[in-house]
Amino acid sequence: MKTIKSELKLCHSCMEEHVVNTIEVMNQQIFKDIEVDYPAIYEYCSNSDEYFASGDMINKNALAIKDAYREKVGLLTSNEIIRLREKYGVSQKDLSEILDWGKATITRYENHQVQDRAHDDILRKIDSDPEWFIEMLNRAKGKLDNKTFNRYVQKANEYYHSQSNHYLIASIQAVYAKFVEKDFTGDADLNLEKVVEVINYLASKISDLYKVKLMKLLWYSDMLNFKRYGQSITGLAYCALPMGAVPEGHEQIMMLDGVSCEIKVFDNIAYEFKPTPGFKAKLLSSSELEVIDKVISACGSLNTTQIIDKMHDEVAYKHTPDNCVIRYSLAAELSIE
Repeated sequence: MKTIKSELKLCHSCMEEHVVNTIEVMNQQIFKDIEVDYPAIYEYCSNSDEYFASGDMINKNALAIKDAYREKVGLLTSNEIIRLREKYGVSQKDLSEILDWGKATITRYENHQVQDRAHDDILRKIDSDPEWFIEMLNRAKGKLDNKTFNRYVQKANEYYHSQSNHYLIASIQAVYAKFVEKDFTGDADLNLEKVVEVINYLASKISDLYKVKLMKLLWYSDMLNFKRYGQSITGLAYCALPMGAVPEGHEQIMMLDGVSCEIKVFDNIAYEFKPTPGFKAKLLSSSELEVIDKVISACGSLNTTQIIDKMHDEVAYKHTPDNCVIRYSLAAELSIE
C-alpha cells in the first residue's frame, strides 16, 4: 500500500472529519479470461479500516485494469495512444476521422474501451511512421478545414524531419541485411556509430577531405584492421567501383547525424568533410586508432587521383569484378602493413 496524498476532509466511510489518505494498492482481476495485476486507487479510512472509491476513482481503476490487460497481450495502453495522438497535435475526433473510424473511437480507446488488434496495428504504424500519417492526412483532407489540415501536416512534417536519422539508419540496415556472409563485412556487425566516429577522426586529422578520398580511407582502415586482427572496424561492406572501393549505403551514411559534410562547387559538385565541433573518439579502441593513424600516414597526403591509382593497384581490388563486393579475405595482400 502506497500513500499518494493525505488531507483533512469528511471521510465517506465513517462520515467524520479526519485526515484521509489516498492510497494505491496492487489488485488482481480477471479481464477477458486473463488475470492481470493493476494499481488501484482508493481513499483509506484508518478509523474503520475501510477503502472508499469515488466515481472518478472507479473509472480510473477500471481503466487501469484494461491497461494492465493491454500491456499483457501487447496492445497500446491508453496513455500510449494519448501520447502518439498528442505527438501529432491532433484531436481525438479528428484522428478518428482521418482513420475513417467512428467519430468517438479514439475517445473510447483513451478512456474505457480496449482496441482490437487491427486498430492497434494501425495506431502503431502512425506512431512509428509520420510519412504514412501524412499520407493518411492527405486522403482525409476533405474531412478537415484547411487551417486544421495544414496545422496537422506541419506537425507531422516536423516530427518526420526530427526522425530523419532514424530512417537513414533503417535504410542502411536494410541494405546490409543481405550481407549474411561475414567475409563481406569483415566478420563484424555493422556499427554506424563507429562509422561516424571513424569519419570524424579522419576529418580531424586530414584537411581538405573530400568524398572520394574519404571512401578509400574508410576501406583501407577496415581492411588493415582485418589484416591485423581478423575483424573490420565498422562492419561496412565495400563495392568495387571504377574509382575504387565505396561503402554500400554511402549516400545515406554521408547524411547521418554526427557527419559534417559541406557541399562545395568547383567544376563539379564536391563534398568536403569536417569534424563535428568538440569531437572526441570514444568508441574506437587504441588498436583501431593505431590502424587508422597508419592509414593516414600512408595515404593521408595523397590527392584524389593518387589514392585512386593506389587502390587500383591493390590485389583485393584487382581480384574483384566490377560492381561486386570486395572480400575481406583478400586483405592479406594489402599494400599497407
